[in-house]
Amino acid sequence: MGTRRTLILWKRQVLVFFVLLGLSWASTDSLHYSVEEETEAGSFVANLARDLGLGVTELSSREARVVSDDNKKHLHLDLLTGDMLLSERLDREELCGSTQPCMMPFQVVLENPLQFYRAELHVRDINDHPPMFLDKEITIKIPESATIGSTFLMENAQDLDIGSNSLQDYSIGPNSHFYVKSHDNGNGKIYPELVLDRALDHEEESELRLTLTALDGGSPPRSGTTSILIKVLDINDNVPEFAESLYEVQVPEDMPIGSSIIAISAKDLDSGNYGTISYSFLHTSEVIRKTFDINPASGEVNLRSLLDFEVIQSYSVNIQATDGGGLSAKCTLLVKVLDINDNAPEVTMSSITKTIPENASETLVALFSVRDQDSGDNGKILCSIEDDLPFILKPTFKNFFTLLTEKALDRESRAEYNITITVTDMGTPRLTTQYTITVQVSDVNDNAPAFTQTSYTLFVEENNSPALHIGTISAIDSDSGSNAHITYSLLSTHDPQLALSSLISINADNGQLFTLRALDYEALQTFEFRVGATDQGSPALSSQALVRVLVLDANDNAPFVLYPLQNASAPCTELLPRAAEPGYLVTKVVAVDRDSGQNAWLSFQLLKATEPGLFSVWAHNGEVRTARLLSERDAPKHRLLLVVKDNGNPQRSASVTLHVLVVDGFSQPYLPLPEVAQEPAHDEDALTLYLVIALASVSSIFLLSVLLFVGVRLYRRTRAASMGGCTVPERHFPGHLVDVSGAGTLSQSYQYEVCLMGGTGTNEFKFLKPVIPSLQLHETSSNMQEKENFTDSLGFNIQ
Repeated sequence: MGTRRTLILWKRQVLVFFVLLGLSWASTDSLHYSVEEETEAGSFVANLARDLGLGVTELSSREARVVSDDNKKHLHLDLLTGDMLLSERLDREELCGSTQPCMMPFQVVLENPLQFYRAELHVRDINDHPPMFLDKEITIKIPESATIGSTFLMENAQDLDIGSNSLQDYSIGPNSHFYVKSHDNGNGKIYPELVLDRALDHEEESELRLTLTALDGGSPPRSGTTSILIKVLDINDNVPEFAESLYEVQVPEDMPIGSSIIAISAKDLDSGNYGTISYSFLHTSEVIRKTFDINPASGEVNLRSLLDFEVIQSYSVNIQATDGGGLSAKCTLLVKVLDINDNAPEVTMSSITKTIPENASETLVALFSVRDQDSGDNGKILCSIEDDLPFILKPTFKNFFTLLTEKALDRESRAEYNITITVTDMGTPRLTTQYTITVQVSDVNDNAPAFTQTSYTLFVEENNSPALHIGTISAIDSDSGSNAHITYSLLSTHDPQLALSSLISINADNGQLFTLRALDYEALQTFEFRVGATDQGSPALSSQALVRVLVLDANDNAPFVLYPLQNASAPCTELLPRAAEPGYLVTKVVAVDRDSGQNAWLSFQLLKATEPGLFSVWAHNGEVRTARLLSERDAPKHRLLLVVKDNGNPQRSASVTLHVLVVDGFSQPYLPLPEVAQEPAHDEDALTLYLVIALASVSSIFLLSVLLFVGVRLYRRTRAASMGGCTVPERHFPGHLVDVSGAGTLSQSYQYEVCLMGGTGTNEFKFLKPVIPSLQLHETSSNMQEKENFTDSLGFNIQ
């Protein structure tokens, strides 16, 4: 897998290389400008706006700038005028040395859109350097046998200027033996030759001192002088000879200091002192003398300082062999410096964009150039970035690259990118340079707030205090800054009956919900509304969530007794046959509770009775039944006090009073009840109608059954009384509590009619009879017929 990845990376690098090479071939012509060296900084060079055909405002808006190849700011572009000015004094000798013409390439870079122009600045030479001799004194040994016209080579003067400002001629001070002649050896340098004009006589004058003057061609001309010491020697008739006139040697640039490069040797046929040869450099520059030295005795050339192929690729060294008699010969040593891959590629950033909006498409991130000072394959460069980043590299021209976004970025996925630009040369071993750019992705409001839940269910107990905190809604926004600052609000409801603004308020900053007033479960059990979360972006984004509020019931309502009514002016009296069996249903207490749940679970309890042990109350449904058979000793009238309790906390209750009249049979005369107050017939009718509506179970079939039963009972009684009762015992229903929320204590097993008899005086009674009896009737058909006959004989008006 690693080998395959390396191969893919290598192919991409080769592709980038060829694209870069093609772009360099397709480059446009350069702009050319000229300026003299040593010109003051800030001097005008050219008006780029005019030369490029652009307006001054366009230069400023497109952020035009001048970029030099050597990354030094020699030039400055004034965006207000479009003028290109010198940023510093230019020294042609420092920039180009002896190279002419001295051309300084640079680029004019425009952005938005990106555009490049190549240009060159010609730095013209001025005569600012006089000729100089490296040696203050030149010693020449001349045998006295030298013939007139003999020439003697001397060290030349150095002039850093070029062209007409460079060294042009030599002259010698007045003397009687020599004159000087200038000689051009074909490499552009002028060397002085001393010519013997008159024979020398060692015995007459063994040493001569002359002054050599070097003149350049500047205006005004400059000059330099050195002293010549001429030693007149005895005759030496053999000149040293080199084996070769040209020696060539290749030296790698990383050769250590002190290493031997080559050993030069010459032969002299003379003997003694005239045959002893000494070696020295001839016509050498200061650079050569700093780089090499030669052993005068052995002719071995050694390295004095490190070589640098990127500075000088070859050296031409003239070596002179001089014997003891002063005769000399010369040869040339050509030292070629071999390049090694000792320079890593360089990355120069021209423009960097450190923050990019996340919704921007193809955006310029960086503009940079790369270079390698090595040559050949060592100077070929491959440029790449990581494969898993949404960025691409595009070559422009020459060694310039642009780094662009490949697609729109997503800050919520990744807010920062560290892009490492890897630049590798093709040398052996390969050298690599890495440059890391950090790019921040700025936020755009592209994410709406999202609630942590799609819906919220909140619970609040009724009778709460105002401003009660009942819950908190929460939303999150993946954006940042103001784009993620959320404001909560209540949305208008479509229910016109729900006054939401008077029930609930919301904290716009943190989403906390508060009640504005006390809630009543019996009036409002549940309500729902929608809340909105809106960010502060531009444009603002929002979302909604459903909030459902459930009002919890509190035990704030006591049980309410529907039957028998306790506020009626005439209390209800139940009839109990003395022959009733144990478990006989005397009546049923019907009660309701407006609360719900366990707060509406009712239980019934017999609190007090005239005859303890005679009656019992079923706790779960309020049925009052006989607990035993009645005896003759039992009182004919009974008063029962019952209490109805709910199951809430705290527990609430209501009491009810029942009057029970024991009758032996319907033949007995009706005994008036002193405690029963007389009321008009129309009041009894109104009370009956109220009970019928409350129980919702009155029907004509029930009335017929009541009439039949009353007739039977009245027939069996001997007392003539204008009262009657109807009860039918039913089976026992186990349990302790019954839920009566909104329906009273009436269950599906029982339905009742409330019967009321009207008459004069105190001859009236009420009773409750089940429509669907659950127990078999013990009466025979003859008894039923007897009850009907008795009822007809009494003439009761039953409603």
